[in-house]
Amino acid sequence: MIARLVTAFALFFVVFTAGLQAAALVATRSVEAAPVVAVQPTRVADLVLLGAGFEAGLRQGMVFTVTRAGREVAEVVLVELRPRAGAALILNLAAGQSIQPGDVATVKTLKV
Repeated sequence: MIARLVTAFALFFVVFTAGLQAAALVATRSVEAAPVVAVQPTRVADLVLLGAGFEAGLRQGMVFTVTRAGREVAEVVLVELRPRAGAALILNLAAGQSIQPGDVATVKTLKV
C-alpha cells in the first residue's frame, strides 16, 4: 500500500515537473523577427504576408515595425495566423515608402 502511494507520488512529481518545464519554455519564447514574404493588394486594404506564425510565438493583434536596411518603413498589425505564416494590415506607412518582400517585421515594444 505504501509502495503504491510512493510510486503514485513520484509519478505525479515527474509529470508536474515536466509540465512546469514546458510552461517555462513557452513563457520565455520571444519573437525576434519575421520576414515579409509578399504584399497582396486587395480591394479594401493591402495584406502583408509574414514568413513566421503561431509556432514562432506570433499572436493576433501584435503590432510590428517593418524595416528595410535599418530604416523604419511601416507599422502593421497581425490579423490572421497559421502555424508558420501570418497576415497583417498596414497601420502606418512612411512617406514615399512601400513594404516589399525581404523587409523585416519586428514586434513593436514600449520603451521604458
